[in-house]
Amino acid sequence: MAHVTLHNAAGYAQDIKARIHQLKSDEPESNGGKDTGPAPYELLLAALASCTSLTLRMYADRKGWDLGSISVDAHFGRDDSGLETITRKISFGNALSQEQLTRLAEICEKTPVTKTIRQGTAIQTSMA
Repeated sequence: MAHVTLHNAAGYAQDIKARIHQLKSDEPESNGGKDTGPAPYELLLAALASCTSLTLRMYADRKGWDLGSISVDAHFGRDDSGLETITRKISFGNALSQEQLTRLAEICEKTPVTKTIRQGTAIQTSMA
């Protein structure tokens, strides 16, 4: 369904390939990196935000709803006890009814990346 490859020559900068797309990931300077790309948690939030926006746009298009622009503000945090949370705030360029907003909020909880994060997908690792 999805596949990426990654190469790291040295340091913390990561070169990522997803299909024909080239991406970078790195740590901020405050974490010892060179800040040449988003940090891994920022990429995770980007995946969640983009999946959320794409899914809402697809749903609204099928319903004939004009959402206008879609903005998603996502934040990852960890408290002192180690509890991790992700918050996302979604806003639209066009005014929507309360019924539309309620339905779109329900759809947000069903986006593929939301479901993957919530269910805690198993990861299998092998060394070559």
